[in-house]
Amino acid sequence: MLFADRADAGQRLAAALRPLARSDPVVLGLPRGGVPVAFHVARELGAPLDVIVVRKLGVPYHPELGFGAIGEGGVRIISDDIVRRGQVSEADIASVERTEEAELLRRARAFRGDRPRIPLTGRPVILVDDGIATGATARAACAVARAQGAAHLVLAVPVAPPDTAERLRGEVDELVCLSTPRGFSAVGEWYRDFGQTPDEEVVSLLARAADRAAPATGVEVRVEAGGVVLPGELTPAGDTGALVMFAHGSGSSRHSPRNRSVAAALNRAGLGTLLFDLLTPSEEADRANVFDITTLAGRLVDAADWLRRRAPGPLGVFGASTGAAAALRAAAVVGAQHGTGIGAVVSRGGRPDLAGARLGDVRAPTLLIVGGRDTRVLELNRQAQAELRCENHLHVIPGATHLFEEAGALDEVAELAREWFTGHLMAEES
Repeated sequence: MLFADRADAGQRLAAALRPLARSDPVVLGLPRGGVPVAFHVARELGAPLDVIVVRKLGVPYHPELGFGAIGEGGVRIISDDIVRRGQVSEADIASVERTEEAELLRRARAFRGDRPRIPLTGRPVILVDDGIATGATARAACAVARAQGAAHLVLAVPVAPPDTAERLRGEVDELVCLSTPRGFSAVGEWYRDFGQTPDEEVVSLLARAADRAAPATGVEVRVEAGGVVLPGELTPAGDTGALVMFAHGSGSSRHSPRNRSVAAALNRAGLGTLLFDLLTPSEEADRANVFDITTLAGRLVDAADWLRRRAPGPLGVFGASTGAAAALRAAAVVGAQHGTGIGAVVSRGGRPDLAGARLGDVRAPTLLIVGGRDTRVLELNRQAQAELRCENHLHVIPGATHLFEEAGALDEVAELAREWFTGHLMAEES
């Protein structure tokens, strides 16, 4: 069987996988070449799409021989038999793991950006690649998906050699392989077009899939701030009457799935939310603008005024990364007066140090949330906390990294933010 390109392979694979659509699966693409195939599978099945980033742990003197693999969320799989036979020391294991973990996190952030990893616990998972040769990477990915909680694991590929396919069949719940030619020598020979898949294509396909899957939770608005009009999404407050503005970090936008996840938790608690872009598209093109905290804070102040004219209840700000500095600077400017200022601030993985000398002017109760493994940012938050003169608390989530990708980490952020905002903004009403 010859495939025109990866899109053609994905469409044909989707047809074979269509009965699985009813089980609400997650589709995972192996980067890079597996993602274009997985994109079409996910689209046809109406399923969410993510990447599964794994790194093989190779024996130091024979890197092609893997003694284990690591995946996101702290997944670690070690073959004690290969470690023993290969005489791999504990020091060697630790050294290889450190190197590969750094590359794993770099690739995951490059591909996924600010979006959280889709949880697999209890979900059917369809793992997709553009083809299999030796099966080493697919085998590692299957093991990682299992360790991340996949309830039913399907390995789906357009083409693979018969012996490799048979070996992998025993490691998954289901193998779907469209072609197992006996004269197999390389995956690319079974495609008319098998050009390289650049990182940019992977990023674009994942973003398109995420935009398609993201539910609309509010109404589209246009916020007048800083002399420009910025697009946003406003979800009205419930009985609490309180609203929370979101200030996203550098390289993100109102579509940030992490912020949207937190906003959804606040909405369930009766809090209204405003997610809006702090910069226009042309302004975002200049990287210096995303670190212009004075301008970003000024737009938050203007947005607060814009909100006040529509909803005069208590107001809080949730800031992420550089957005947290803008949130704190805005809070220092407008104060925390009842009904007119900012009543509470929550920072997620924030850079409060970038608020500079205005930190001491903040009067709004401030919660700083940092991952325990985000060591540099954690130290910056500790230093900034010492300069705050308002009610404040630094909460460290053990094991979490900067983007809170670890299982349950973002849920904990959302719960902490909910408690902080309801505790302080609802107290304003009383």
